[in-house]
Amino acid sequence: EKDGSKIERYSKGADAVLALTQGKIDCVIIDNEPAKAFVAANKGLKILDEPFAEEDYAICIAKDNNDLTEKFNKTLAELKEDGTVDNIIKNFIGDDTKGKSPYETPEGTEYPNGELHMATNAAFEPYEYKEGNEIVGIDAMIAKAICDKLGYKLVIDDMEFDSIITAVQSGKADFGMAGMTVTDERKQAINFTDSYTTAKQVIIVKE
Repeated sequence: EKDGSKIERYSKGADAVLALTQGKIDCVIIDNEPAKAFVAANKGLKILDEPFAEEDYAICIAKDNNDLTEKFNKTLAELKEDGTVDNIIKNFIGDDTKGKSPYETPEGTEYPNGELHMATNAAFEPYEYKEGNEIVGIDAMIAKAICDKLGYKLVIDDMEFDSIITAVQSGKADFGMAGMTVTDERKQAINFTDSYTTAKQVIIVKE
């Protein structure tokens, strides 16, 4: 289109990068981690210095549930400190590492505190998506690690993204985790834990 920009969607980053190398498109906007792998593997491509967007992802919990928010923050800090969160993210992001460092529940883990229900929308790979009937991904694994440490059995409830905050507010779910960006508007309705990752989108162009 002469006078405007045209956006093409590709289900695979590799297909978009191929189209870029062939000159069919002018740039690719993609998460920073896969971008680095593509540029390393394809001569003549570079990542622009300025990120396209940066977003903090965090877990949402009902406003009146300060106790759970505090427990989640404390546990999240421990899991960041000991490298568990990094390993989980590496397990799903970056071509070299796919599936190499999954989180395993420590032997002898018990769930004396009952269940915690996580609301998600399992259509956002690599954060949450379905493999068969199972919901997997970065968010599912981090949630499992937190619940294991706190002695809760994790139950994941899949729903529309727009229903997650309401489910948490109403107590149908104990927390929501769905690659959810921290915004001021959402903070009025729910509490957020500390951020567990910053998703950075970058632009790949030809050199």
